[in-house]
Amino acid sequence: MMTDRQAAGPIAPEALERLFTGARTHNGWLDRDVPDSLLERAVDYAKWGPTSANCSPMRVVFVRSPEAKARLAPAMSDANRPKTMAAPATAIVAYDLDFPEILPRLYPATDARSWFIGNETLIDQTAFRNGSLQGAYLLLALRAVGLDCGPMSGFDRDKVDAEFFQGTRIKSNFLINIGYGDPAKLYPRGPRLDFEEIARIL
Repeated sequence: MMTDRQAAGPIAPEALERLFTGARTHNGWLDRDVPDSLLERAVDYAKWGPTSANCSPMRVVFVRSPEAKARLAPAMSDANRPKTMAAPATAIVAYDLDFPEILPRLYPATDARSWFIGNETLIDQTAFRNGSLQGAYLLLALRAVGLDCGPMSGFDRDKVDAEFFQGTRIKSNFLINIGYGDPAKLYPRGPRLDFEEIARIL
């Protein structure tokens, strides 16, 4: 029987293209519905990405119905509102500052909750960092299940939080428009930095 390490290897070039080199940030959308099942599958994949002490602070609201879109619209910037309203779904990717309360269930190996008691700075840094990581996992998972994405900021966080997270300690981070992208509405692809501009190997 092969171990996990022995079984691991590069994924297919087609998969790499789907997730990275061929993927685009979409601004226009085809008139094609996104099934709930694909959103659920994407979350089920994304949740396996690593977070510190398995803290898993990401919380997501998928805005789909006309009523929910109407609630989101006032928080959008003028540039982002039309494409957000046209997208079949929009994910509000957020993080929960109350994540320490579920650490006894998620990280039973030790009393990880005690690390955070009374330390709001550590709570905020941990939730934001790991929630952002999980948001990136979600973006890749959405692509992996066959959907196109348009991640963005350009919205009023306070308005979103008041509208969708009132009475909680959940804070919005960024948005992802989701659907089947219209290639005719893509902008020219922007350049990327070379390896030497990004990284060093010491």
